[in-house]
Amino acid sequence: MSTAEELVDAWLPLPDIAEVTGLGISRVRRLVEDRAICGIKTGDPKVFRVPAAFLLDDGVVPALRGTLVLLHDAGFDDDESIAWLFTEDDSLPGRPIDQLRAGAKGEVRRRAQALAF
Repeated sequence: MSTAEELVDAWLPLPDIAEVTGLGISRVRRLVEDRAICGIKTGDPKVFRVPAAFLLDDGVVPALRGTLVLLHDAGFDDDESIAWLFTEDDSLPGRPIDQLRAGAKGEVRRRAQALAF
């Protein structure tokens, strides 16, 4: 089991994301390609899933894409990016994903940028 699997309590496969958001499955796949969301293969059998916390009632967490791009630029793969977003950070306080969901992207992005150096 990956670190991300241990940290994330709720996962959604792409068809479920399409149903929840009302987007077509091709649009949901495009969100993954565009790094607006990311996921990993989890469960048994292994199926590509995305953390449910990446979604709000009205769609994807708005500040997530830019943060995922910063993490990718810092050399993080999707598993590592998810683990970082779901790991408690006392200096925030809380988990970066919770701060992004609350609309507080500034501090999260500063920490993500610092990882590249």
